[in-house]
Amino acid sequence: MRDLLAIVTCVAIVALPAAALDKGAGKATYEKTCALCHGPGLAGAPKYGNKAEWAPRLKAGTAKLYTSALKGTANGMPGKGGNLSLSDDEVKAAVDHLLASVGGASPPAAAAKAASAAPAAVVAAPAPKVASAAPVAVVAAPPPVAPPTAPRTAPAAPVATASADPNAFNRLLTAPGKRNPSPAEDGIHDPSNPGTHALQPPLTALAGMPPLNAGNRVNWVSSLEGGKIRPRWDRDDGAAAAVVMDLNIVREVKGSMPDVVYPHKQHTEWLDCSNCHPQIFIPQKGANQISMASIMLGQKCGVCHGKVAFPVSECRLCHSKKKEGTMPAAAVAGARK
Repeated sequence: MRDLLAIVTCVAIVALPAAALDKGAGKATYEKTCALCHGPGLAGAPKYGNKAEWAPRLKAGTAKLYTSALKGTANGMPGKGGNLSLSDDEVKAAVDHLLASVGGASPPAAAAKAASAAPAAVVAAPAPKVASAAPVAVVAAPPPVAPPTAPRTAPAAPVATASADPNAFNRLLTAPGKRNPSPAEDGIHDPSNPGTHALQPPLTALAGMPPLNAGNRVNWVSSLEGGKIRPRWDRDDGAAAAVVMDLNIVREVKGSMPDVVYPHKQHTEWLDCSNCHPQIFIPQKGANQISMASIMLGQKCGVCHGKVAFPVSECRLCHSKKKEGTMPAAAVAGARK
């Protein structure tokens, strides 16, 4: 059989400037994440296109602005705007887009250097010669052998069984005498393990804390403000301070219930932004569909509330903003007569 002739094709690929690879990358990232704060100027964020607010920041230089955007600031801005799924290049492109809105610094010198680089030529390798047209036998590989399963050496911890009470399944309706049970009775720890009985009972640990008529009956916000507890912000650095974001988000609610107020301050005193963003809440306006049904199923706010935070039975703790233009109770009563 005659050998096949290899055809060599030269393909020239012109190197594009870094800034021209995706002209809309910075704008898209800004609109997706940054506009939530930099659009209206929430929590002191410099507004898009406002030269006066950006002037002192421009003096610090583009590199400093990149670092602040990537790692966050002490003024409350979370790293990458709270959207940790963004790459460093996307964040920097968003910074460039913000600076361009006020006639700020141009992209870094590295990008300008790339723009002037000479085009490179790439030559395709020659096609391999075909020795013959004879068919090749294909032998199926043997199926993989599963590794042996290690024998279980200890029985599983007993699981608490539901009582005959039809309401026993509802975590919100725990009887007062059964709240904060000891580790040996909570249905989580193994009561046959001697170490379980050495653990401190919750009622002992929570004694002296400010009370609350919800959850485990402790007002954790008051406990924090009063110095009863001191959450550790960094595992390795005990002196590290929390990055607190003092910003309230108000969600309007249909119907007669008051609107919901989400306070970032009380949450960021405990948690880093990465605990909630972007896995639980997408940091983008209109991207989160929240309902009581989803919360009761353990989604959105229900990831914590009802488990390690006060339960959703305490409606007024979240529905705390009175609707504007609502009638007072006396007027409503008179209208019904």
